[in-house]
Amino acid sequence: MTDNKRNRSPWTWVPSLYFYQGVPYSIVMITSGLIYKTMGVSIATFTFWTSILYFPWVLKPLWSPYVDVVSTKRNWVVVTQLLLGIAFIAVGLMMPLSFFFPATIALFALIAISSASHDIAADGFYMLALDQHKQAFFVGIRSTFYRFAMLTALGLLPLIAGLIQEKTGLEPVTFEAKAVAANQFTPFNPSEIVITPSAGEPKILLYPDNITVPIFENGVSEIDSALVYLALSAPPEEGDKIVVNLTRKSGSKDIDLPDKKGTQRFEFTSENWNVPVSASIKVNHNLTTETSSLFNITAGNVAFSWMVSLAVLGAILLLIGIYHRFMLPYPADNIVKKATGLVAYAEVFKSFFSKPGIVPALIFFLFYRLGEAQLVKVATPFLVDSRSAGGIGLTSAQYGIAYGTIGMLCLTLGGILGGVVASKFGLKKLIWIMAFAMNIPISVYIFLSYTQPMPGDLSIFGAIALEQFGYGFGFTAYMLYMLYFVGESKYKTAEFAIGTGLMALGMMIPGLISGQMKELLGYQHFFIYVILCAIPGLIAIKFLKIDPAFGIKKK
Repeated sequence: MTDNKRNRSPWTWVPSLYFYQGVPYSIVMITSGLIYKTMGVSIATFTFWTSILYFPWVLKPLWSPYVDVVSTKRNWVVVTQLLLGIAFIAVGLMMPLSFFFPATIALFALIAISSASHDIAADGFYMLALDQHKQAFFVGIRSTFYRFAMLTALGLLPLIAGLIQEKTGLEPVTFEAKAVAANQFTPFNPSEIVITPSAGEPKILLYPDNITVPIFENGVSEIDSALVYLALSAPPEEGDKIVVNLTRKSGSKDIDLPDKKGTQRFEFTSENWNVPVSASIKVNHNLTTETSSLFNITAGNVAFSWMVSLAVLGAILLLIGIYHRFMLPYPADNIVKKATGLVAYAEVFKSFFSKPGIVPALIFFLFYRLGEAQLVKVATPFLVDSRSAGGIGLTSAQYGIAYGTIGMLCLTLGGILGGVVASKFGLKKLIWIMAFAMNIPISVYIFLSYTQPMPGDLSIFGAIALEQFGYGFGFTAYMLYMLYFVGESKYKTAEFAIGTGLMALGMMIPGLISGQMKELLGYQHFFIYVILCAIPGLIAIKFLKIDPAFGIKKK
């Protein structure tokens, strides 16, 4: 083995390794919410099932000893990366199918198991290939590229899907709804609708031509909404389905969609294309003057957009796996060991759970991300939910731009800064600052939920930038403490897997109830509740025992 292969610069593989590690987790745990939301699956349904998928990450410790002793960690990394790339291509191909939800959940389960195995091997490889100082220095880099992977999943993937949706399907329709005095409002009679099939591609039909909504007048007129009717001009191909989405585009916030599920979504087939469906447009009861709002009706091919996006992502992951096949170094002690057994399991768990300070460490591992665990499940639906349901109303493309530009930059700066200052001053001096930096910026969602700025408003970008920078800087403390707690243990790969398994458990259990808590509290009170959930993790820090010299470069 040449020194060149054994001692390759960490810059050639740490960023790409942890970018790869972050992609499967981010897609399964976070972006899947946006995918299922735009495909018409309810929030309560997909938050429950995607939270169940945390189990492979929670149960990592059960097979981490095998990863530690069966084959090399380098081999585990390469093989699981190639498998994950193929699996994501398969998920994309499932999106247009009628049974896409159970099929993709099953594939996401396979991805979760493979990703959890990859995590064990990648983290062990990191500790084998780098000394303690380099581990501390690059922990910010790895966290940054891990989070960069999350931004790719949250930003670039939805952006691509959104652009495809805009360029595919039927020609969009934009209409204006005007609020008028109740005595000037005349309800539209749907019996007047007569649809004659036209030749060529179907077009979206909207009735009536002039849309008005009566202003609510307490004691005078209790009517506060009007109905519009949608249909198609021609039938789709036999077996095809056209999904039509109605969203508010701009104008007065006092005229909006009342749908509490956050969507106005309609499906047309060759059997019901000429049967008009109704959508309600409602005025705020506080509105007293005439105003107007613009609405969009689109019929982009949502399933096709996600199919292309996920298949391209899978191909990119395959290429990264091939790159790592040739570029990962060969650490001296990265060798195949003897098969494991129950004795090895007992030794690993005994070593981990008998360490000094295990109780506050367990509380820290489980509760440090208690608030974030619930935020990540609801933040995406909140940003894309309809304004009448309390959301912001971003399109998939707008959501991708918000997270993929300023959010990505601030996350990168926060993560790099966290690693640099930790390697200079040590974890003990910085852990409180990092903890507050990670949790306090969550309050930006309280601000967004109360003010509901219009899509494209600079305050949305500013809020996401602050939250991303704080997360990038603050999450460094979590990973550094996990590295410190494992230390130079004989079973550090398996023990690190136990730590990340506990972290996943701390993400899974709160995630299971996040959808129900949002339904119970509403967006505004939910985000306040999330801030309060940060308190147990902060209390645990008080009792952690940390060597002041940990992470600082030794002279």
